[in-house]
Amino acid sequence: MCVAFARGIHRLPVYEKVRELLSIEDLRFESQPAGRLMVYSRWCPRVSFFGCAMTGVLQKTGLYAPSVRRSLQGLFAVYKPPGVHWKLVRDAVETNLLKDLNTLKQPAPLKQVRFLLEGGEGKESSSTELTLKASTLPVLADHPLGMSNVKGPNYTQLKVGAGHRLDVKSSGVFVLGLGHGTKLLTNIYNAHFTKDYTVCGLFGKATDDFSDTGRLVEKTTYDHIIRDKLERILAVIQGTHQKALLAYSGIDLKSQEAYELAVEGLLRPLDKSPPIITGLRCLHFDPPEFTLKVQCLNETQQYLRKVVHEIGLELKSSAVCTHVRRTRDSFFGLDDALLRTHWNLDNILKAIEDSRPRVEMELQKLDLLDRVIDSSGGGEGWGQLKSTIEGADSL
Repeated sequence: MCVAFARGIHRLPVYEKVRELLSIEDLRFESQPAGRLMVYSRWCPRVSFFGCAMTGVLQKTGLYAPSVRRSLQGLFAVYKPPGVHWKLVRDAVETNLLKDLNTLKQPAPLKQVRFLLEGGEGKESSSTELTLKASTLPVLADHPLGMSNVKGPNYTQLKVGAGHRLDVKSSGVFVLGLGHGTKLLTNIYNAHFTKDYTVCGLFGKATDDFSDTGRLVEKTTYDHIIRDKLERILAVIQGTHQKALLAYSGIDLKSQEAYELAVEGLLRPLDKSPPIITGLRCLHFDPPEFTLKVQCLNETQQYLRKVVHEIGLELKSSAVCTHVRRTRDSFFGLDDALLRTHWNLDNILKAIEDSRPRVEMELQKLDLLDRVIDSSGGGEGWGQLKSTIEGADSL
């Protein structure tokens, strides 16, 4: 730190006052021009001096709010309810975290220390005999009693990143990132991980936006639709998309490694591609209602509603989508998603800690997969990838 003192003051009293104030014996002083003095120590608070006034900042983190704030680094998932914009979900999580952080024990308030010049005590004392008197006062702007009026809460903003978005009508798993987790969200986005959805449909009518809340366009009959016909249409759609996935994957389709990747479900498009459905089957069929399980990548929820509309057309009828629910986003499932009542500091910290091993394993698997593809399916890289997959499945 640097000490600046007024002209006419000897350095020795300044040495003693600094030692007395900071209660540090192992201080080292170094003279500087223009009435400045550099003070060094193994641990020395960040202190600024202006003229003959000094402001000291002493912060002890320990188990206080700053240490908890630094631990908010990673990924976690929440459950987004229908009818709520994803930005409101993200803002609600941020608000709850800030509220909990500000209720924790905060660092000690800043201290302001002033060196005041005083003359001799007696009348006969020479006017040239000056002494320094140190007084320590709290900085009112940082004092807890003045927080509501002057400073406000210590934490007012957090960097919360959003993963694959869900539109207002949809619900399900919504992945968020804190701190360096926002960079991991970019890695997940570029990795083109698949996502699972449960899509509910209704035969017999069509709307302008393919949802049951849109403007009605037409009504049709659906008595001729049976489950076998629906499943045949689903198989055709899935086969068409599987061919597109092979075309966008950029690997040699005749190699053994390409076959193994397809069996393990690890085929990914190299670059941004149109929406691709990797799995499609019927979970429930009770006309006019039906439920589909969709596994896809690079999709939007509106695209899934359009798929339901096209299924209705293929079956010589019409259909609308009543609900879209995401059940898995990359390696986060419904069991990992925090409900609205659990969007607090304790549960989010636990969720980040629980997901960290899986995140590391999946990113390691992704890195090995890139090596296999870049080496055109080298046997050694594929063997290492298989061992990593087995380790991930055991978690």
